[in-house]
Amino acid sequence: MSSEHNNSSNPIRIGSRGSQLALWQANHILYALRDAGYHVELEIIRTTGDRMQQPGFIPPPNLDGKGIFIKEIEEALEEGRIDLAVHSLKDLPTKLAPQFTLAAIPKRADARDVWVCEPYWALHTLPAGGRIGTTSPRRRAQILALRPDVTFVDVRGNIDTRLRKLEQGQCDALVLAAAGLDRLKRTESVHQRFSPCELCPAPGQGALALETRSPEHAIDEARDTYLRNAIAFLEHPYTRFAIDAERTTLDALGGGCSLPIGAHCFHEEGKWKMVAQVVSPDGESMVQVETEAAPDTDPITLGLRVADDLKSKGALDLLTLALSNS
Repeated sequence: MSSEHNNSSNPIRIGSRGSQLALWQANHILYALRDAGYHVELEIIRTTGDRMQQPGFIPPPNLDGKGIFIKEIEEALEEGRIDLAVHSLKDLPTKLAPQFTLAAIPKRADARDVWVCEPYWALHTLPAGGRIGTTSPRRRAQILALRPDVTFVDVRGNIDTRLRKLEQGQCDALVLAAAGLDRLKRTESVHQRFSPCELCPAPGQGALALETRSPEHAIDEARDTYLRNAIAFLEHPYTRFAIDAERTTLDALGGGCSLPIGAHCFHEEGKWKMVAQVVSPDGESMVQVETEAAPDTDPITLGLRVADDLKSKGALDLLTLALSNS
């Protein structure tokens, strides 16, 4: 651990959004690095995605929906104002700009979606016409496949904002990512965790991404090498494999967060297993594949195989329909 780089006057600077969950995630990494003996500081950066959630926000022309939660953070990283960005991995586009790299992927939390509702403890117990709060096209399509009678309410904002809107009666239930509620210890009204075969999670859901400058775009080569070495102990190989496979499937289907695509890869019984779904927006048509692969399989190979299986069953037709409805 070089004292030249590891000192209080030149700390590792972590960039993060300012939401409660983003700060939990960034501080989780900050404390791990401090426990390992590194000097670390946190810088909060306001992103386009954060501003979009404020009343009266006027979107700029040609706003790209992908990357709205990372653009300003990556700019700070590229310019050297921060050294390390901590993201929710599912917020990242499947292809990073060449000046960045995912230097470490920590162990993933629970990737599943959860049902948040106190009066009705599972989706099937919700009365006909019940109002579910979610803005995710994937979750809407998957829920309609299970319960075509329900209605949806646009509920935006951070976790506390959404839970408050539920308490105020703006909807009857929420469907959210388990990882965020688990991390913030807000699971008191979680009574159902959906199987990936019911609601297949978004690719990368539950995982964190530690993004640095790529070696080819280092500002200070020695310091950037030191930074990548400093966070290397946070890498979790099984999570890296899983998210590489999931994101490969997503990329091969041309998808993003605005399309109803789920992909979940996991290691079980000595094998890699993957569940993937593509659902029509109305929930009436679904393509689902369940795949097993040997432990020495390459994640890119697995992801492409799953994408090919989905395509052979008509997934692209459903995605075309989803695009025309978006």
